[in-house]
Amino acid sequence: MALNATKETYIQQPAVPQNPDRQPVRKKGVITKGEKVLYLSFFAALVMCALLVLHNQSAIQASTQEIQTIEHSIDETVKQNTDYALQVSELSKYERILAKAKELGLKFNGQIKVVQ
Repeated sequence: MALNATKETYIQQPAVPQNPDRQPVRKKGVITKGEKVLYLSFFAALVMCALLVLHNQSAIQASTQEIQTIEHSIDETVKQNTDYALQVSELSKYERILAKAKELGLKFNGQIKVVQ
């Protein structure tokens, strides 16, 4: 009797049916949607940086061209000023002034006053 009392009853669990028909396994794409978004944003940022560099280069080239134009006009002005200084030195010679004064009917009395 003691053997009968220690006997336990077990509940049998239902067996998991094994399906011989497996569902087809979906192959995931090589590149996920998140990676596509990352690649696209990286490419867009790269294009924007390239456009920014091109814009800056064109602005630098325009500034350089303007600087060269200004330097050329400065050189012309310096050359013109040098020519004017040469003309002033030629026109202010004593002989020329004396000849011009005689032509206008002025007489030289020997006194010269320098006026600046």
